[in-house]
Amino acid sequence: MIDQSIREYLLPEQFNAAVRAGAAIMKIYKNSDDYDISLKSDRTPITVADRHAHLTIKESLGRTRIPILSEEGREMLYDERRNWELFWLVDPLDGTVEFIKGNNEFTVNIALMENNVCVSSVVYVPYHNKMYIAVKGHGAWVMYGVAPASDAQYSYEDINSNMRRLPLAEQEHTAFRVALSRSHQTPETHAHVETLREEHPELEVVEQGSSYKFCLLAEGTVDYYIRTTTTSEWDTAAGELILEEAGGTTYAYPTGERLRYNKEVLDNPWFVARR
Repeated sequence: MIDQSIREYLLPEQFNAAVRAGAAIMKIYKNSDDYDISLKSDRTPITVADRHAHLTIKESLGRTRIPILSEEGREMLYDERRNWELFWLVDPLDGTVEFIKGNNEFTVNIALMENNVCVSSVVYVPYHNKMYIAVKGHGAWVMYGVAPASDAQYSYEDINSNMRRLPLAEQEHTAFRVALSRSHQTPETHAHVETLREEHPELEVVEQGSSYKFCLLAEGTVDYYIRTTTTSEWDTAAGELILEEAGGTTYAYPTGERLRYNKEVLDNPWFVARR
């Protein structure tokens, strides 16, 4: 495990990279005519905001000299990355579909992976000025009032002195709340929800885009998240650690296995996350 001195150096780099990327995203978000939407080879959309956020993070984290595996970066061959001991796993704009729809549900995900296990993560929600943070073995937190800024220079002390520990007591509730992807639901998703409803008649569905669902679980706002469509490793790594450090868990559905990272194929299985 990376020691405290390295963590105190790397967490601010990670935090500031996300805030700067958020600034690049929000600058474009205000001008829908500038989105420059196209389709990637897997038929998923990409915008100029995805590209600008990626370049911002690449520039910000480049000084750490730790390799970056990013959704919008060049395709890394498995032989090139399979033996990486330390790397950044990045989704510069998670929730591109929601970004295009204009519903504010998008995030910046940056996970620091050590031996293919996430040891430090941030999920930034730029529209809501919220940063979620986790360090393996040390807990998960949320920080409010983190406005997008292209010149963000938060120190370790700035971050450490303004965080609230997760979960949040004020988010306790009585109904069983299930989070679903707003744009990626299948018949299997709905069937699973109906099975849950048999045990929880008071079940409430909360639709939400991006990795923000992991953060809502970590807060205690929702209780369960089922995903039965394809996701990639950069969609889950950062959020999974935040949830885990808040007392929750994520596992492949229906096998119950832990999600694995830096695989030859970077797709995730279907999964369940719960607090």
